[in-house]
Amino acid sequence: MAELEKEDIILKNKIADRIQFLRIETGLSQSEFAQKHDIDRQIINRWESTINKRGITIYTINKFCKMIGISLKDFFDF
Repeated sequence: MAELEKEDIILKNKIADRIQFLRIETGLSQSEFAQKHDIDRQIINRWESTINKRGITIYTINKFCKMIGISLKDFFDF
């Protein structure tokens, strides 16, 4: 796997931070959010990780948006 460019790392980290921010706004911990949406807590942790070298796909972002009831446009409007 090729190394990410600096601007790609910045974008990946902004997306992870946005997911964490929106999840926190739901008032749920990672564990509670995972339980509510019937997914593994480690998945939420991976989505919110800025340490993980792999980014998150647009399909996963869309899935997250559906879980919290926002559009992709709202997700990226930050």
